[in-house]
Amino acid sequence: MLSEVDSTLTHAARISPDLAGPTWILALRQTAGRGRRGRAWVDPVGNFAATYAMRPAGGPELAALRSFIAALALYDAIVAVTGRSTGLTLKWPNDVLLNGGKLAGILLESVGDGPLSVGIGVNLLNVPDAVEEGAVRPVSLLSETGAQVTPEEFLDALAPAFARYEAQFTTYGFAPIRTAWLDRAARLGEVITARTGTEEHVGTFETVDETGALILRTSIGRRVIPAGEVYF
Repeated sequence: MLSEVDSTLTHAARISPDLAGPTWILALRQTAGRGRRGRAWVDPVGNFAATYAMRPAGGPELAALRSFIAALALYDAIVAVTGRSTGLTLKWPNDVLLNGGKLAGILLESVGDGPLSVGIGVNLLNVPDAVEEGAVRPVSLLSETGAQVTPEEFLDALAPAFARYEAQFTTYGFAPIRTAWLDRAARLGEVITARTGTEEHVGTFETVDETGALILRTSIGRRVIPAGEVYF
């Protein structure tokens, strides 16, 4: 555990040559956390900021599916520390929502032949002051459930949950992970907006396919979206 670091993802990259096996890196404070597409991840004191560095078998397509494993592990950890699942959902591709607000985010990074780093941030006690326009409003575990959980306590629940789903994935493949994720998916069967770098699609969230891609049923047909952002 680190008292302060620029970013747990950055730190994982720095120490990757010395890692003997899968490793959790927990920081009590990040000074330069980051989210998807180079966005800053604002990290008030008291929140959870950690990275799991691992060297999974298989190519980048399989590595990318760890975002679903991380989401399911987060779901289970939140239930474990609060004793409740009401209002808890998973938003494609990498967020956890509570009562419709963003509680947690996931970011996967891999550089060269280095480890896959699974960065995870959770608003345990506080929410950031600034929010990007159009983004889901942030919420904290404390504000929504009244549970006051430390980062160390949360990691004690998250690490074994991640290990369970990773073992399931290694043994049985993505199918059971996909089923479990869809059972917890936000806005499944509802109309959503998906944006890629160049396009915007509006349609019914039909499913997630065997590669983790979002499937939308639109007015001009079925659309397969491997990567993008979802808006409600």
